[in-house]
Amino acid sequence: MLYKIFCMAINEKLTSRVRELLADVDKVDEKKMFSGIAFMVDAKLCIAVRGDNIMLRIDPAMHDELVEQQGCSAMIMKGKDLNGYVVVDESVLNSKKELNHWIKLALDYNPKAKSSKKKSHKAQ
Repeated sequence: MLYKIFCMAINEKLTSRVRELLADVDKVDEKKMFSGIAFMVDAKLCIAVRGDNIMLRIDPAMHDELVEQQGCSAMIMKGKDLNGYVVVDESVLNSKKELNHWIKLALDYNPKAKSSKKKSHKAQ
């Protein structure tokens, strides 16, 4: 099972759809991570395309409500739900409107999200 997770091919179609919706957003960088492509907005993880789903960093206050929606589930890390991160299955992202709805949730939260950027410690 771990082999499958780490060797998953990048979903170029879904990645392109996300990239298109982020084209007019400032400060977007792409990085290979989470067995796919992560979209960092203002140096903060915002969206990641992973296989047949997208992972989104959303307002933790909306987490429980969102995971009740069809095709959406909590991001699980080390066996625990990661509050503020959801996974949305590609099967519910058929239209541009559907995909944009989820991406907008992540973009709306991004300015409030804490940066995960690590500070460098220089030896003195």
